[in-house]
Amino acid sequence: MSEESKKSTDSGIEIKQVYTQQHLPGNLDEKPGVYPFSRGVQPDMYRGKLWTMRQYAGFSTAEESNKRYHYLLSQGVSGLSVAFDLPTQIGYDSDHPLSEGEVGKVGVAVDSIEDMQILFNGIKLEEVSTSMTINATGYILLALYVALAKQQGADLKKISGTIQNDILKEYAARGTYIYPPKPSMRIITDIFEWCSKEVPKWNTISISGYHIREAGSTAVQEIAFTLSNGKAYVKAAQEKGLDINVFGKRLSFFFNAHNNLFEEVAKFRAARKMWAKIMKDLGTTDPKAMMLRFHTQTGGSTLTAQQPLNNISRVTIQTMAAVLGGTQSLHTNGYDEALSLPTEEAARIALRTQQIVAYESGAADTVDPLAGSYFVEAMTQEVEEYAWKLMEKLMQWAEVLPLSNKGLFKMKLPAVLMSTSVTLRTMRR
Repeated sequence: MSEESKKSTDSGIEIKQVYTQQHLPGNLDEKPGVYPFSRGVQPDMYRGKLWTMRQYAGFSTAEESNKRYHYLLSQGVSGLSVAFDLPTQIGYDSDHPLSEGEVGKVGVAVDSIEDMQILFNGIKLEEVSTSMTINATGYILLALYVALAKQQGADLKKISGTIQNDILKEYAARGTYIYPPKPSMRIITDIFEWCSKEVPKWNTISISGYHIREAGSTAVQEIAFTLSNGKAYVKAAQEKGLDINVFGKRLSFFFNAHNNLFEEVAKFRAARKMWAKIMKDLGTTDPKAMMLRFHTQTGGSTLTAQQPLNNISRVTIQTMAAVLGGTQSLHTNGYDEALSLPTEEAARIALRTQQIVAYESGAADTVDPLAGSYFVEAMTQEVEEYAWKLMEKLMQWAEVLPLSNKGLFKMKLPAVLMSTSVTLRTMRR
């Protein structure tokens, strides 16, 4: 085959013209709901319960965001997802001089318990799962949320949701950190400990590959960096003396879904298998603490401002990838998000995309419907192999380069991605 006719994924995995039985790995007797969970974390998956349909929203004032939440709930969302503005993300009140021009711009401003009351006015926190995309100030927003739940008379043992709380990817990919790595990790492990006792159904962290992918990574780099960060959190919690079988059950992940349907499905399947092995090697004995449960958001960087209606098709492909890959919850981007915060119409179409896939496509009717595909099984194995090699290389580099501080990536991500892209090319068969 000529070089011109060869095809490969963005991760550098060569795609063969035809896949046959000889390309299948030797582990096709795996079952969903059991170790290593590559086929899904539940034995019945969506036949038992559909994924949580979330729509990420938050803008302008708490009043305006509250109106959007009520609208989304009326349209059938099964969970809320809160976007906060940049001042809230990095610990500034709205009247701080450094907040000027940023208040309510990319999310809602929350400065006090009063703002939290307005934000969730008319919404019973005991009856809805809430995901909050907040990191450095995650403990503050969680405290406000719990205080509001107490005011509502809610049973904290029934409160469910997630705070992103992933500071490592902030150093690498986004930059909304406040404290140095060591005290930041102390805050995170303190949250693990407190939530396990007080709000046991709360997911204490959402270890995020989404922002790493948005910063320019490939699918393989996304899971290699994310699982490396996850491993660093687990080790930090163990050093604090926490029980991995307890806090391990409340760890969750957050991944991106891009346009290459088959590589994305393979990525999700491989990530589950890899995380199960990582947790087992770190001492987990409870299968539930080995499960990689994850939220997915469709790829923001794939959206175009030109011909924005074409984004509906892109989001549909990405939705199918997330569902066929076994996600536990999903946000679908509005077609106009390359231009502005999504309008009501765009948010409704994005939600309807999830609902059509759930109820009309047949994708939710059986567990892991692409299992046994020569292409998908081979791709899953290759993504896993590439990701393991990259994780090993990252740890080697951490010993000789300013990449790591006890497993915390500190080097600017674009430089790391460029270096790891070279490494991936050398892995090609």
